[in-house]
Amino acid sequence: QVQLVESGGGLAQAGGSLRLSCAASGFSFSSYAMGWFRQAPGKERDFVGTINWSGDKTYYTDSVKGRFTISRDNDKNTVHLQMNSPKPEDTAVYYCGISAFREIDRSYTSTAYIYWGQGTQVTVSS
Repeated sequence: QVQLVESGGGLAQAGGSLRLSCAASGFSFSSYAMGWFRQAPGKERDFVGTINWSGDKTYYTDSVKGRFTISRDNDKNTVHLQMNSPKPEDTAVYYCGISAFREIDRSYTSTAYIYWGQGTQVTVSS
């Protein structure tokens, strides 16, 4: 049974930092790209970033480039989203997902993802 469990969400100050984690089980974690998406109230689920199967390639949406970093530990079946200098507009529920692909070039749309976690709320105060 595939499971993705996000953690690390909460309240952050603008300009501070927050680290989200996603623990995966029930599938061959190191064979797939992973991604982070977010959904603000009343809005669609938007792409944040993705990391390829081996962890040596990442891709981010423009609004988080230079502030957010995705990493993965294939020995521990976890993927992380380090959020530095968050802004109030980063407030959303953050979801990790399993891409159907190994590489990042096809893993930046939600339609590429086959499983999702339950999400974790991130609220950034100004």
